[in-house]
Amino acid sequence: MSIVGECTIAFVFGSVVGLLVQRSRFCNTAALRDAMLFKTYRNTKALLVAMMILTLGFTGFITIGEGNPMRFDVGLNQIVGLFLFGIGMVLAGACTVSTWVKAGEGNIGAVWALVFTFAGMFLFSLLWSFLYWPPAPSAMTSDPALQTLQLGFSNAATLQEKTGIPAIAFGLVQIMVLFAIYRAILRRERSDTTGATGAD
Repeated sequence: MSIVGECTIAFVFGSVVGLLVQRSRFCNTAALRDAMLFKTYRNTKALLVAMMILTLGFTGFITIGEGNPMRFDVGLNQIVGLFLFGIGMVLAGACTVSTWVKAGEGNIGAVWALVFTFAGMFLFSLLWSFLYWPPAPSAMTSDPALQTLQLGFSNAATLQEKTGIPAIAFGLVQIMVLFAIYRAILRRERSDTTGATGAD
């Protein structure tokens, strides 16, 4: 496919997804925050369904040798980065996706959140590069590497290469776990509804 074709597909896909996110008010932060603080699970269920669909597609493409999965080891840098990012999402009141939507709607707070998100990623990348680059790539072999603080496997692609087990197998395990969580939420909602009805 030509560059123009790829850009056109990306534009159409991004526009459709952006419209759906804007109209549905979907937010990854709300999916976790609302479940823990307010015991409402609308966004949580939507996130779980999206994760199941993406997992099936992602691992399916890897299994048949298609797609272009990112290859990187999971290490201390991801753990620290995700922890800081999670704190930032709670303080901003939105995830990156919904922050983009709010910024597009003219929310100045969301614009500032985006600016500092990029600034933080840039500064942390400088710190990581200064301490662990260029030695890091040579040690990133999908095996634990203490010198670069890497823990090993990153995703189903590297697991498939190391074990010979099709990536879809790992994907199906993850889907079953996600579905079990989804079912638990449904049971929780039904019991809460029954309890509220009984109280009336």
